[in-house]
Amino acid sequence: MYDEQILAPMRMLVEELDVRFAQFAPEIIGDSKRSIFRIYRDVRFSNDKSPYKTHAACWFSHRNAGHGVGSETHGAGAGYYFHLEPGASLVAGGIWMPPRPSLNLLRESIARQPRDFAKTLQGTAFKRRFDKLSEEQMLKRLPRGYEPGHPAEPWLRYVSFTVSAPLSDKDVLGKKLGEKIEQDFKVVLPLVRWLNAALGYPPSERR
Repeated sequence: MYDEQILAPMRMLVEELDVRFAQFAPEIIGDSKRSIFRIYRDVRFSNDKSPYKTHAACWFSHRNAGHGVGSETHGAGAGYYFHLEPGASLVAGGIWMPPRPSLNLLRESIARQPRDFAKTLQGTAFKRRFDKLSEEQMLKRLPRGYEPGHPAEPWLRYVSFTVSAPLSDKDVLGKKLGEKIEQDFKVVLPLVRWLNAALGYPPSERR
């Protein structure tokens, strides 16, 4: 049932979005085998031993970056995320919990160019749909090496640089889901490209 009703449609969606990325962000790729997260949960350190996740998700990243997400992955860049779950589906973009070397690079770039970074979060469409960066696990103090009053102070306490927006069940069950996701991903593109450029992954004009 999972293979037919969830995995197969997700693979088709990944393939569709990869075609769409080729038009507006050629450096971002989707792979029907590698982009989709496994349905199996990691129960090694969890009190909940349920073997399966209750959601499905996929990740789209820069073709020159690693394919994983989070602090356990080295070389991963910023990208896009789609989460499918009844009543809790969403789209997201950015970089979540990057490893320390990547986080340091991002902070250094933001410290040098705080206004340029801020511009990626100030578009009318961006604010209307995504509002602001997620404040998950922010530092209470500035990281070592930065003093209060630094021009980039609002951003230097972040340990993740992500934004997200909900999708309704009607959205994810509709025939225009790929188009809807593309519209949202385009809004986040300046942020994703800024983060990737800071990590050494430049944008592309073509595949």
